[in-house]
Amino acid sequence: MRSDRQRKKRKKWLWILLSIIGFFIIATGSYAFYIWNKAQSTIANIQENIGRDKSDKRDQQVNFKNRDPISILLMGVDERKGDRGRSDSLILMTVNPKEQSMEMVSIPRDTRTEIVGKGIQDKINHAYAFGGTEMAIKTVENFLDVPVDYFVKVNMESFRDIVDAVGGVTVENDLDFTYEGYHFEKGTIHLDGKKALAYSRMRYDDPRGDFGRQERQRQIIEAVIEKGASITSITKFGEMFKVIENNVKTNLTFDEMWAIQENYKDARKNVIQHQIKGSGKKINGIYYYIVPEDERLSLSNELKKHLELKKETAEK
Repeated sequence: MRSDRQRKKRKKWLWILLSIIGFFIIATGSYAFYIWNKAQSTIANIQENIGRDKSDKRDQQVNFKNRDPISILLMGVDERKGDRGRSDSLILMTVNPKEQSMEMVSIPRDTRTEIVGKGIQDKINHAYAFGGTEMAIKTVENFLDVPVDYFVKVNMESFRDIVDAVGGVTVENDLDFTYEGYHFEKGTIHLDGKKALAYSRMRYDDPRGDFGRQERQRQIIEAVIEKGASITSITKFGEMFKVIENNVKTNLTFDEMWAIQENYKDARKNVIQHQIKGSGKKINGIYYYIVPEDERLSLSNELKKHLELKKETAEK
């Protein structure tokens, strides 16, 4: 099989997107007016312009009223003071409201590919270090040969603040390990912000490598959603808005987010997860994850089908 699939029915749609910026959509009781207005101002403050109205891989812009399939790139970036950093996680989501489904692919950070704009072959996560959001997006588009319509960029350091803002999270851990001074036992564990960040970062002691780390990140995100959805305190909402404003960037406007909520929510009925198959290889002493061309092409065509785009029929 060109990819491993798991079909899971989920109560929350677009779980990654909503886990970071979806708190503001939860407007309940007497807090609704405050939340709505605070959400609008927060989204206005986290806009990042990448200099284009649409992807070069699209003939025309996405039309939400027509329920056009869309793609969203989640970028988890490891940024520190005085350093742009690198993309720690890259997850592309395609959403087709007509098929009521969403497909997700996690791109291993060590994947060797062309860095668009640099003209070199390197690890895909280096694209962000070389040229920021725009170069990272163009490199992902080139690798998968599909458009990236929207992006949500999250500073991975904010995992700690987000988890603390909802009062900690509970997850089911399937691997006993110690990392950054914390021991994580198998079974049900409760994590505060610092522990959650460590839990989501470990990969070298996991037999699944980067894929295991991505799974732990997904666990944290899903747990944050569950806690965030139950919050009614206006103080807690204020804390979360502050975390979002300090750690998130996107090109999605408030109106576009609301259009997705209204017109694309049935995609929650089927979530298909892809795992990119490849193998590790050292080139000039540097480790890379090598994805065979037939694997890349098969995945690209699968995503194009979901986006209702023309399939690739020849090698790049």
